[in-house]
Amino acid sequence: MSTEEIIAAFAISTVGFSFFLFGKKQQRLPQLVVGMLMMTAPFVVRDPLVVSITAIALLIGMRVAIRFES
Repeated sequence: MSTEEIIAAFAISTVGFSFFLFGKKQQRLPQLVVGMLMMTAPFVVRDPLVVSITAIALLIGMRVAIRFES
């Protein structure tokens, strides 16, 4: 793994873990699911740019899901 892959994977997984914990504690399904997906995305996709774009798409999808949930 290159340095860029490690840094991107760590950053995105850390944010995903935070969303996962928040969703679990507050019983919020969108945050829980997006957190799990963000934690596993770096294992599936190796390219840092693609992982970053995937994470941004997941965050936008979560925002839309929260907006329509209310």
